[in-house]
Amino acid sequence: MINTFYRKWIILGILFLLPVIFLLFLYPSTHNYNTLDIVNEDIVEIDFLNFIDNRKTNFEGNITILNFLGDKPMKNITGALNLKELVYDKFKGFKKFQIISISSLNSEKSLENVRKELLKSDELKYWFFATTSDAEINKIYRSLRNQNELDSSNYTSEVYIIDKHRNQRGRIDDRDDNQIENKIDPFGLYSYNSIIVSEIKKKMNDDIRILFTEYRQKRKGNFNSNIRRISNLDVDDK
Repeated sequence: MINTFYRKWIILGILFLLPVIFLLFLYPSTHNYNTLDIVNEDIVEIDFLNFIDNRKTNFEGNITILNFLGDKPMKNITGALNLKELVYDKFKGFKKFQIISISSLNSEKSLENVRKELLKSDELKYWFFATTSDAEINKIYRSLRNQNELDSSNYTSEVYIIDKHRNQRGRIDDRDDNQIENKIDPFGLYSYNSIIVSEIKKKMNDDIRILFTEYRQKRKGNFNSNIRRISNLDVDDK
């Protein structure tokens, strides 16, 4: 009876201590993660957009995923559907998170159809839809760091992460360990292809989590790392 009593408490003690020990191993790593690089600054604010249902928002003060749906949003809905399932559904509960989809003037009906299609699976409280002129679309796009141009319909499958201070976030050096070992020249990741599911799952979602960790640590006063900025490096591929 006594052995059974002690055995019970020993087992309970082990069950209690194992998670604590595991967390102690993890604790140092939470203060030494690599921050998400600032690849461009001063992204154009979006006060001039025509928001559907007049649900207005801004970049300032929000963590934004930005995408461009062009003249025919319904034709380009695949990327938006991927964002809904793989990004929005995962991060909609995080404070100040939002997605903004921009299309051309006179495409309001098609953009509204995109919104209705996305609404079939869930609410879109933190997803905003807006239109504006070709000139204004290009104004926003040119303020981003890009490796490609918008197509003739003002569409791109690339999506962008913009932080609370209108900085574009990404990776200054996107090489993996094998590429570094083989001395491949550094290359950046400034946007994420919404058509490529693996890129969203393996890279974009990880980068969004890193950004939320940064802001969480700042709120707690634990963040004291200098964020790498591409403007401080000898890189000019905009």
